[in-house]
Amino acid sequence: MTKLIGILIIVVVLFGAWRLFLYWDKINHEKEVADKQAASSVITSGTQLGGLPQQLESSLQLAQKQGPASLAAWLKMYGANVPDPRRAWIQLDYCIAVGTKNPAEARRVFADVKARVPTSSPVYPRIKQLESTYE
Repeated sequence: MTKLIGILIIVVVLFGAWRLFLYWDKINHEKEVADKQAASSVITSGTQLGGLPQQLESSLQLAQKQGPASLAAWLKMYGANVPDPRRAWIQLDYCIAVGTKNPAEARRVFADVKARVPTSSPVYPRIKQLESTYE
């Protein structure tokens, strides 16, 4: 009888270990799926953000091609008409463009964007990426 109880205890322990393994595997799989979804939702271009009026899109592209001075003039002229997070993305593009010629200006604009943009913004990962360069 004691051998039967011992075998029953071993079977119950093995069954419990198996169920625990299945639960761990399920949680691990859910975490992998969530990580893949988060990685696929990372914004790689400001055009994915939207918010820029259609009539300003072509002038922005032209200003970006002409260089940092033109982009600064575009931001001064139209920046107030562009809502965040798109405006923040454009300003970060400007920081990168002007960073080699005028690092003080780049740091000033970066600090303004960082102070204005909340951590829940889709631009925040880019701010964190550029933080070590402009602070």
